[in-house]
Amino acid sequence: MNEMLSRAVARTVTVVREIRDDQLDLPTPCADFDVRALLGHMSWVAAMFAALARKEQPPPQDDDHAAFEGRVAGMLAAWSDPEVFEGVNPTMGLPMTTVFQMGLGDVVIHGWDLARATGQDYEVDTEIGEVMAAFVGEMAPQARQMDVFQQEVAVPEDASPFERALGLSGRDPAWKP
Repeated sequence: MNEMLSRAVARTVTVVREIRDDQLDLPTPCADFDVRALLGHMSWVAAMFAALARKEQPPPQDDDHAAFEGRVAGMLAAWSDPEVFEGVNPTMGLPMTTVFQMGLGDVVIHGWDLARATGQDYEVDTEIGEVMAAFVGEMAPQARQMDVFQQEVAVPEDASPFERALGLSGRDPAWKP
C-alpha cells in the first residue's frame, strides 16, 4: 500500500512545486478552500497522518502551507513500515488500514483539487483510482453527514474509477476555475 502513497505523494508534490504565488488566491474544487488554504490544510493533515501512523496524538492544527513538502515526506516515512497497518488507531478508533486510506485519499483528491485550480494535469493510475473509488464509495454517506464531502455529483457511466471517486466526494470531474 505504501507504494500507492509514494506515487500519490510524488504526483502531488510535482503539482505543488508548480504553483505560482499569483495562484495562491484561486478557488479550488474544494469549495471551503482557495489554493493557499488548501495547501495549509494539506500540510497539517500530512503531519496529522504521520502522527496517526505512529499511533501518536496529532499535532495542533496549523495552516503552514510552506511546510507541505517536508510534512508529506514525513507522512510517507511514517507509513513505510508494514507493521503500522496492523491494529486499530487509538486516537481515531479505526483500523489502521482505514486511517491509511483516509490519508491516501487526502493526498490524491486534494492533489487533484490543486491541479484543477492551477491548470495542471493530475493523472491517477488505475490501482489508486480503484482503491479511491471503493474507499470513497464506502465512506461517502458518513463523510457527508460529517460535512467532509458534499452531495454526490453524477458522473458519466464510462467515468474512470477516480472520476467516480471524485463524484462520490462531491466534486465535478469536469470542474474548471
